[in-house]
Amino acid sequence: MVDVESEVPPLPPRYRFRDLLLGDQGWQNDDRVQVEFYMNDNTFKERLKLFFIKNQRSSLRIRLFNFSLKLLSCFLYIVRVLLDDPSREHGCKELNRACSNQSYIPAAIDWRPIIWVNRSLPLWGLQVSVAVISLLETILLSYLSYKGNMWEQVLRIPFLLEIINAIPFIITIFWPSLRNLFIPVFLNCWLAKHALENMINDLHRAIQRTQSAMFNQVLILISTLLCLIFTCICGIQHLERAGNKLTLFDSLYFCIVTFSTVGFGDVTPKIWPSKLLVVIMICVALVVLPIQFEQLAYLWMERQKSGGNYSRHRAQTEKHVVLCVSSLKIDLLMDFLNEFYAHPRLQDYYVVILCPTEMDAQVRRVLQIPMWSQRVIYLQGSALKDQDLLRAKMDDAEACFILSSRCEVDRTAADHQTILRAWAVKDFAPNCPLYVQILKPENKFHIKFADHVVCEEEFKYAMLALNCICPATSTLITLLVHTSRGQEGQQSPEQWQKMYGRCSGNEVYHINLEESVFFAEYEGKSFTYASFHAHKKFGVCLIGVRREDNKNILLNPGPRYIMSPSDICFYINITKEENSAFKKQEQHRKNHSSRSFYHGPSRLPVHSIIASMGTVAIDLQDTGCRSGGANLTLPSEAGKEVRRPSIAPVLEVADSSAIHTCDLLSDQSEDETTPSDEEVSNGLEYLKGYPPYSPYIGSSPTFCHLLHEKVPFCCLRLDKGCQHNYYEDAKAYGFKNKIIIVAAETAGNGLYNFIVPLRAYYRPKRELNPIVLLLDNPPDMHFLDAICWFPMVYYMVGSIDNLDDLLRCGVTFAANVVVVDKESTMSAEEDYMADAKTIVNVQTLFRLFSSLSIITELTHPANMRFMQFRAKDCYSLALSKLEKDLGEQAEGQSSFCLREPLTSRADWSNGQIQEEASSKKEREKGSNLAFMFRLPFAAGRVFSISMLDTLLYQSFVKDYMISIARLLLGLDTTPGSGFLCSMKITEDDLWIRTYARLYQKLCSSTGDVPIGIYRTESQKLTTSESQISISVEEWEDTKDNKDQFNYRSNHRNSTSSDQSDHPLLRRKSMQWARRLSRKVPKHSTKTAEKISQQRMNLYRRSERQELAELVKNRMKHLGLSTTGYDEMNDHQNTLSYILINPSPDTRLELNDVVYLIRPDPLSYVPNSASSRKNSFCNAIGQDTREETQL
Repeated sequence: MVDVESEVPPLPPRYRFRDLLLGDQGWQNDDRVQVEFYMNDNTFKERLKLFFIKNQRSSLRIRLFNFSLKLLSCFLYIVRVLLDDPSREHGCKELNRACSNQSYIPAAIDWRPIIWVNRSLPLWGLQVSVAVISLLETILLSYLSYKGNMWEQVLRIPFLLEIINAIPFIITIFWPSLRNLFIPVFLNCWLAKHALENMINDLHRAIQRTQSAMFNQVLILISTLLCLIFTCICGIQHLERAGNKLTLFDSLYFCIVTFSTVGFGDVTPKIWPSKLLVVIMICVALVVLPIQFEQLAYLWMERQKSGGNYSRHRAQTEKHVVLCVSSLKIDLLMDFLNEFYAHPRLQDYYVVILCPTEMDAQVRRVLQIPMWSQRVIYLQGSALKDQDLLRAKMDDAEACFILSSRCEVDRTAADHQTILRAWAVKDFAPNCPLYVQILKPENKFHIKFADHVVCEEEFKYAMLALNCICPATSTLITLLVHTSRGQEGQQSPEQWQKMYGRCSGNEVYHINLEESVFFAEYEGKSFTYASFHAHKKFGVCLIGVRREDNKNILLNPGPRYIMSPSDICFYINITKEENSAFKKQEQHRKNHSSRSFYHGPSRLPVHSIIASMGTVAIDLQDTGCRSGGANLTLPSEAGKEVRRPSIAPVLEVADSSAIHTCDLLSDQSEDETTPSDEEVSNGLEYLKGYPPYSPYIGSSPTFCHLLHEKVPFCCLRLDKGCQHNYYEDAKAYGFKNKIIIVAAETAGNGLYNFIVPLRAYYRPKRELNPIVLLLDNPPDMHFLDAICWFPMVYYMVGSIDNLDDLLRCGVTFAANVVVVDKESTMSAEEDYMADAKTIVNVQTLFRLFSSLSIITELTHPANMRFMQFRAKDCYSLALSKLEKDLGEQAEGQSSFCLREPLTSRADWSNGQIQEEASSKKEREKGSNLAFMFRLPFAAGRVFSISMLDTLLYQSFVKDYMISIARLLLGLDTTPGSGFLCSMKITEDDLWIRTYARLYQKLCSSTGDVPIGIYRTESQKLTTSESQISISVEEWEDTKDNKDQFNYRSNHRNSTSSDQSDHPLLRRKSMQWARRLSRKVPKHSTKTAEKISQQRMNLYRRSERQELAELVKNRMKHLGLSTTGYDEMNDHQNTLSYILINPSPDTRLELNDVVYLIRPDPLSYVPNSASSRKNSFCNAIGQDTREETQL
């Protein structure tokens, strides 16, 4: 409304004296009218309605007062009954005289005790007062609730009961002789019940708190039952005044016995009115109570579906976390519960699950287990509703985990739901820590406010990329973020399972330096010195630090970093330091003082000659960084007597002249000093800088190898020529390094994170592998604009189920083929069938190209048992049996029980007996990775993104785990922080002998910190199997060196590789095997097994030859050269596994791959901070080195 007094009207053009004297009279004659709204609220009736009905708090007070009046009237009735004497005559004297003058019939009922009662004057006064107040209140509320129909108000049961109980008392005021007339005041209990229901509803409205319908229905049922019993008690007692003259207690006894259907018969009604009342009350109970119980049962079933509430009292006295999901699957639930409760300090926490869908049967059965039923509360509701968040007590929760539904066909829509849930939780409970799982990287910036975020596609592609250059990185990260005690496989006779299971228990922990027993003595010393000596002394691996005044974690900051007492140290160990006990071993050292030196190649004590190497440090050679982590050179022997190689000591404070850092910025290796003419013509002289274009918001900038100019989009297509080149297949490009093929459905933004780690600046440019993206659908322009700056990155539209597409993209000379799970197949009617197409395609690849290294992503980890499946491989079948046992133990919170993978049926039956006998010993040991000992997982050939769910769960206890994982995978780059790489142990490096000496060698020379070993070894066959089996593959591999091997049977050399090239020779071979089987006696078991094995080898060899012919024919049809196609190289007799932080005395073996955390080369470049601001590094033309321009 316009303020009239404050507004000044415009002055007229001429001023008159009359206007100045009279003021603004024209404004008062304006036609404007002031309007007041809601005038109907100012009437007397509306004000009364506002006070008695509309206002929540005042209405609650009125109903509470009414409820108290009804209870008071019932109490006064009980007092009147207790003070009454049925033998005395009461009431009107004229009526009593008339009744006495009538002829009395003994069999008739004396109605005087029923009609008249003894009511004292004070009691009468109280009952009249209560009746008057109740009647006035009822009339007033009826008037205020009147809506035009008077009979609707009058004929209501509460109004009729009020008239019956109040009007007689008012009549006694004007007719005193009726003061002792009986009035059924006990019927006020029903009015009290009605007032109680209204009061509960007003109570919920007043305090803004919604109780469950279950609570209201139970309250109504109890109040109905009490009212029935109270009415029956009072009615029977009053009617029996003319009969048995029962007391209230006798009447109560009779009603309880009758309603409970016991019926002793010792107390029974005598007169027919009381018998009629009992019949009426039983009929009413048979009608009313079943209806109430039916509603209660329905609400109970609904509550079982919705889950009920989590009380405020429990939320304030107990600790709980909330898990928000779109749909709850049993695998997701068990992974979360097993990982969450693996930490000792979380045993007293409760988990409240908030899910919009109904609980399925499997989840219901699991939550009925006593161990979970006392800890887990399931609530059906939506995180977008404040009422459901209030039910879960989100504002009192210690944390909220919001997980995405990765099995949705539309993953973008699943992310949108996750974003809305995160916003809703943040709006309702701003102080609740948020742990969010997102699928697409482009949606990550919407939830930057969350405390911890895990983007699946970022981690997935970065992990798959590192698997190509650091084998089994996915398994390494999975084991690091998985809680375990390192006791898996300790009962297995196989050594690799013992070592692998023991080292899998290593996790990342943190501790303050000044409070640590491990690292306190290294204050003021270099990081590499502390890392090496802590590993030598305690067996822990120090991998990173964080300053007190800095939030960034530095992985291996290098030897120039000096440890401070306030530093937070991050280390890898079986358990954290707080749970470790330290025992002095002075007596042990005295008893073993004579063993402090090296005694032979098969034995090395933990504290070996490493500590005394400082005296022979003069033999150290220059160990400059060679590309890709090459060999560690053997020190020269100076032409004199042969001496044992030595290793330089790790200095307490780094000497800049002694540290040979890997100057990857300058690429000073001899083969990269001056680019050749061919490299210049082909544009291989790359730059180092930041990519100028990122496909999504929130990607961390990474220093990479880049091209001078972006490649035209037409040149990115591998299989189609353009005006710039005419190549149509990968072979025509003439790549010097083997290519990496990525088979994906679409070129999503996450695929950008696959390219960046493979083009990182610390990768030597001569070791860069060409990358070919095999896409089902053509990529869009903005993705091509992001990858066109990277060298040797191409794409091709095709599929892995098409052999021609695979051959065109160069599968025959590929280093790795990465098969990414397709979004369109992530959901299926049967959950575990989502991986069917991927598994069959990979199996086809494996059969066609047996020597190909295939890295596969699956939706469900349980399906990894089908990877490279061999139906008659005894070793794989034994591991399958073990996995089933481990899965059953994991469901019951039991542990792994690993046994020897036996290959014969007799041995396997004995193994079952041993397994049953020793399984009880490992019930409380181990972890929940049932697939841990599967060969594809141990070797890092299979990966599922659900394995990284534990990363988000662990971050609740270890808030640094996501940051460390991102640094290891290269998703984040922090100035001064190292990166993950690997080196391979060759024959020239075996002089180092042990892992401890390797640790010292790396720390003293390049400053690298080793964290584990990837080991590959042959499967060990039993003696009987090795004697009876004929391996065609071994014969093919060794046919060039036949003179070095002596076979016991001449017929083993009778088959040649040329036989399988012709069907006739193949048929003759099979006929020869059948004839041989007929000549063997039936009782010769060993000979029968030998023949069976020979048949199987012949069959397998024939099948591989057919597949090889198929591949060669397709290559010839496409015009591709068949040279280099390795058709018989099969690696099925090898197994690979990871040893995380092995013991110092672990022996190094040939072809071991050592995981290293290498210091950041940029930290050694002067003024490196300013150099990181530029997006490109310009090349200096005539200089002999490649520099980064500041």
